[in-house]
Amino acid sequence: MMISDEQYMQRCLELARKGAGFVAPNPMVGAVLVCQDRIIGEGWHEQYGQPHAEVNAIRDAIDKGNESLISQSTLYVSLEPCAHHGKTPPCDQLIIQYKIPRVIIGCRDPFPAVNGKGIDHLINAGIDVVVGVWEDECIELNKRFFCFHIKKRPYIILKCAQTADGFIGSGTTDRLMISGEVTNQLVHRWRSEEAAIMVGSGTVALDNPQLTNRSGTGSQPVRVVLDRELKLPTTFHVFDGNVRTIILNQFKNDQNIVSYVQLNPQLDIVKGVCEALYKNNIQSVLIEGGARLLSLFIESGYWDEARVITNTMLKAGRGVAAPELADAIIHRDEQYGDDKIIYWINPKNVNN
Repeated sequence: MMISDEQYMQRCLELARKGAGFVAPNPMVGAVLVCQDRIIGEGWHEQYGQPHAEVNAIRDAIDKGNESLISQSTLYVSLEPCAHHGKTPPCDQLIIQYKIPRVIIGCRDPFPAVNGKGIDHLINAGIDVVVGVWEDECIELNKRFFCFHIKKRPYIILKCAQTADGFIGSGTTDRLMISGEVTNQLVHRWRSEEAAIMVGSGTVALDNPQLTNRSGTGSQPVRVVLDRELKLPTTFHVFDGNVRTIILNQFKNDQNIVSYVQLNPQLDIVKGVCEALYKNNIQSVLIEGGARLLSLFIESGYWDEARVITNTMLKAGRGVAAPELADAIIHRDEQYGDDKIIYWINPKNVNN
């Protein structure tokens, strides 16, 4: 039975997802080499700075004794092959070198050094190129990468935990413990999947959080703290130097393991934060609070997803009210014990 181009592209996406948490700021990419309706080699981008998916697929084919079939094959790849020297040589030249006659590409690469150049190089070399197979799914897989390069800002995910009656904090110095252990472990995994995790100075002062991924897998996100007036003492965990940390403020720049990044005074606070994170190569950010910081992003429209954890059995009666997501659309929901997680998307997210 003949397998369709869409099915082979699905396999590319399955492979690409294996790179989650390991390849950023590069995109996740999968590649499959097919000869006479048989996969002779496959690979994915496994680690930032290491060989890309196309290279690994070709190596896999060679390792399996299929080198002689490469020049008779079709290469399926979820993202346009790179056309520039970065951490690795350009993949388009490797494809040309191995005389692969046909290449099926999921979507174009928006990165300026590529963005159609890889496709053009392949076509100019006489290769039959098809672009746009499962395009929406391929873009969705790397939505952070696409947002960063097209909108010139990080992909923004809001996260909060609330009681059944809609409070995210006690309103006092007492910490309100809302989510359960399983959900807390999930949150740490979320942290490993994003470039940065961000809170306001009030959250640091009240909770003294570590803002690290303690799931045991994936990488550590950059810690970002909005402390405009530099009021926080350096005795808090975020200043311990264990993880790269950025303090966004109004007064100074100082690049170190704990870096101070001055916000653009000509921009409002949300646009200033987005600009500062973009300039520091932060492709995605998980904003965990507090209420004021979350509300600023909600009111501005500068957010892409929101993840709201509700302890359905816990009521506070009073405290800090959870911010409301106006005009948001529910994408899906999950239940972990007493905790219900609703994943929201912003249908009106801004372009800038």
